[in-house]
Amino acid sequence: MPMRRSAPPYYENHGFQPENVYSARQPVGANPYPQYFSTNAPSVPSYVPRVSTHQSSRPVALPSERTCGSSVKKIIIIILSILLVICCAIAAFFIWYFVETRCLGSLMECGSSGVCMPPSMWCDGVSQCPNGEDEARCVRLFGPDFILEVYSPVSKSWYPVCQDDWNDDYGRTACEDMGYSVDTYFYSRGVAPEVSFKSYMKLNTSAGNIDLYKKLYSSDTCTSGNVVSLRCIECGLTTKNVNIMNRIVGGSGAVLGQWPWQVSLHVEDTHLCGGSIITRQWIVTAAHCVEGRYSDPYSWRAYAGILYQDQMLFRNGYKVQQIISHPDYDADSKDNDVALMKLETPLSFTDTIRPVCLPNPGMMFEPNQQCWISGWGAESQGGKTSNNLNYVMVPLIERSRCNSIFIYNGMILPTMICAGYLSGGIDSCQGDSGGPLVTNKNSVWWLVGDTSWGTGCASPNRPGVYGNMTVFADWIYKNMQGEICHHSTSAAERGCSRAVGGRADFSVLMTRSLAVHVIGIDS
Repeated sequence: MPMRRSAPPYYENHGFQPENVYSARQPVGANPYPQYFSTNAPSVPSYVPRVSTHQSSRPVALPSERTCGSSVKKIIIIILSILLVICCAIAAFFIWYFVETRCLGSLMECGSSGVCMPPSMWCDGVSQCPNGEDEARCVRLFGPDFILEVYSPVSKSWYPVCQDDWNDDYGRTACEDMGYSVDTYFYSRGVAPEVSFKSYMKLNTSAGNIDLYKKLYSSDTCTSGNVVSLRCIECGLTTKNVNIMNRIVGGSGAVLGQWPWQVSLHVEDTHLCGGSIITRQWIVTAAHCVEGRYSDPYSWRAYAGILYQDQMLFRNGYKVQQIISHPDYDADSKDNDVALMKLETPLSFTDTIRPVCLPNPGMMFEPNQQCWISGWGAESQGGKTSNNLNYVMVPLIERSRCNSIFIYNGMILPTMICAGYLSGGIDSCQGDSGGPLVTNKNSVWWLVGDTSWGTGCASPNRPGVYGNMTVFADWIYKNMQGEICHHSTSAAERGCSRAVGGRADFSVLMTRSLAVHVIGIDS
């Protein structure tokens, strides 16, 4: 559940306090007015020579005003020179930056036209770029079989790609357009569709060595009868089996490799939230974990492949390079409670460190479907953070039921989904925020939600509430692809295309998110 927010520490920092130049009591005969009110005050410090009561053969040495003034001028010139060099360096950097990346922030450039647009306008069915680049390279993976689909701006529809003449080179291009790094590419293969399609996108093999999407054309036939199943990353696999038939009461201790996508997120060597690995560099967590004073990415460390908190004290963890919170996150209602963390150094995938799969559009999660939550949160309301990683099974709860007057009374928004037991006793708790809610479908583990909020922990009629990943997947893909576009020459040459993770009609249940309880949510 979301972390409890305590009052931030208050630091009194008065800085250096110089002694008062004027004493509280003026000596007799002293000038009662400060010297700077004098009309003939010198512009440089005034030095008073010592007066000897006896004549001396040696002349009295007086400080030289000329020498002092010259030294001050030299210091000022040196300081100004240094500042000028720094300003020139900064100006040169920004000139280079604007030349290399004309679109600031998350804005994406339409080819080489110089026109910049926000991610929300890419692949939205409306052409805004001068040459239509924003609608020309829209791809997604559909359903639990990862069916590759391409969007046609002409018919404004999604079409599966026929497997005829398809190969892995095309697959890598499509994966990069969805925001994945080419080094995680898994496979392309043909599968028989579960439903019949009336139209397909096919490759024109005689088109020559041109852009992939210019080779595709709409066709009513597919000779092989198979469509492309594309896996851009080997996700959702675990080295330890979970008995998905048995109910785990109260939670159990995990073993290494059981939940390999689970990470612990630390600030100042203290676990604050959980997260889920989705690629080598990207982690999904909750937006409420990184708001306010926790928004600085350099204060965070991520720990992966470790079960016990006390073992993390002897590890360095992974530095966080960037934090992207959902732009529509609402701290009061916890609407859009999702954020992305980009690691400074990519993870090395092993048997104990692996990504979970983002849900594809077209996937249906049913009421009462078994899901699992995991984390190092408190094992009882008001308790301390657990040293070991725990997990428990929780069923999904239909949104309309969770919104009833006896449960959350309309507080569950489309970006949320409920999971847990109305009888209480099993739930996530404080310290579990941002962690995964997953389910197993087609032998693959899918990220259904991120732990968001709740009332207390494991209280009757107060199930956990989670961010709905079926709603957030599109936003996640766009931000991942935006980073690829900013840093990949090949992507820039292709026009900085945008990928869509899910523009599909979801069922009522799909538009709900799971939520986990938080102890004393006050953020």
